Amino acid sequence: MINIDYSILLGSLLLIIGIITTKFSTRLGMPALILFLAVGMIVGSDGLGIIYFDNATYAQLIGVLALIIILFEGGLQTRWTTVKAVLKPSLSLATVGVLITTSVVAVVVNLLFNVPWLEAFLIGSIVGSTDAAAVFAVLKGQNINPKLGSTLEAESGTNDPMAMFLTLMFIQLLTIDETNVFLLILSFFWQMGMGLLIGVILGKLATMAINRINLDSSGLYPIFAVAFALLTYSFTALAHASGLLAVYVAALVIGNSDLTYKTSIFRFNEGFAWMMQILMFIILGLLVFPSQLFTADVMVKGILISVALIFVARPIAVYVSTIKMDFNHKEKIFVSWAGLRGAVPIVLATFPMLAGIADSQTIFNVVFFVVFTSALIQGSTILLLAEKLGLTGPKKSTPAHSLELVSIGKANAEIIEYEIHKEDLLVDKKIVDIIFPENVLINAIIRSDKLITPRGDTCLLEGDILYILTPRSSKGKLKEMFKDHEF
Repeated sequence: MINIDYSILLGSLLLIIGIITTKFSTRLGMPALILFLAVGMIVGSDGLGIIYFDNATYAQLIGVLALIIILFEGGLQTRWTTVKAVLKPSLSLATVGVLITTSVVAVVVNLLFNVPWLEAFLIGSIVGSTDAAAVFAVLKGQNINPKLGSTLEAESGTNDPMAMFLTLMFIQLLTIDETNVFLLILSFFWQMGMGLLIGVILGKLATMAINRINLDSSGLYPIFAVAFALLTYSFTALAHASGLLAVYVAALVIGNSDLTYKTSIFRFNEGFAWMMQILMFIILGLLVFPSQLFTADVMVKGILISVALIFVARPIAVYVSTIKMDFNHKEKIFVSWAGLRGAVPIVLATFPMLAGIADSQTIFNVVFFVVFTSALIQGSTILLLAEKLGLTGPKKSTPAHSLELVSIGKANAEIIEYEIHKEDLLVDKKIVDIIFPENVLINAIIRSDKLITPRGDTCLLEGDILYILTPRSSKGKLKEMFKDHEF
């Protein structure tokens, strides 16, 4: 019998511990997901014995839900202008790169461990894709070269469908005697094509709905957006297409549109994505039993596969996928090293368990060890490598100020945050000399983390952050003034 009060207490404590560990991860220079997984293993039955959890179905459900939220948040934060510039290499890495990685790992597994080819390719498929949760978490807010950061984020946001397709295909080949490979290939193109199309359509529909439906509370808009993310995944999955791809594409469309309560939606999803990431990795940590994980057999296999993946498969995939593209040798080395594995391979490793594949528990343990190794070694050295290769830019500073906006859904106005750039026409101009659209008013100016009260003779400077009150009817004209920049 489940004690509800005890379960709520335990859940709250795990969330608090997970949040606190993010502070330690920054100081220790390692990805937070390592500590989240460790928390799960420590409180599990092989650790302190507080929680016994071995339900792969629930773990898969929570994992998929978390990935939907994480991909949605990542897509919202991604600017289309940066993705467009790296679209070709990102898609190449997300498809050809995953296929090459899968094949190389499969060859290594077959030769070293004498595993049958289909099972070897299944293992290769599971670890074939980089992980959006890991990549977004490690690169967020860092001063990595924008081109490389965008390439890695776009790759990790779009390569999950390829890995999932290959995993399910090899499970089907292992479990069903008569499988039509030609139909499986057609299924792949259907999944990718329809996932892209549905993502665009539902992204536009969500944007239109958010902007046109006048809700009574601004707090409902972020929830409305999340509901569309879940709808996008489920509708696409029921159409036998790639739900994860559709969610990322829909988020790109929504995030790059002129959106009501955009700041509220973004900030809510950022916090929600963190919560789901903590929950997912702790659950996945609970699912593994350290007594089974840290055995000689699993560790030897895991280390050898990790070495093959990190130093052979991933570099080959990167160099082949980016042939004749605008990447130099140093950039290719960095992209190779930054191919982090995370939640997706662990979630995919639950599929063979649920399908009743022989040795599925061993496969899960080996994949978990590979992910742990990748996150620990690569994740903790990405920024150091970028600095050594000269692929970092100016340090990104996080403003110390904050402005909480309380809005009423029926109010026909918004407050927009806008940072003045060097080439702006507003630089060195007095507010009284600027011709704003009707009823548009600068409410506050943040300069060097200090609040400046705007007056007619206040001169605007580069780096000033303006908070501008505008009627929705004037928002288009205001956007035209700032057409070269996002706000």
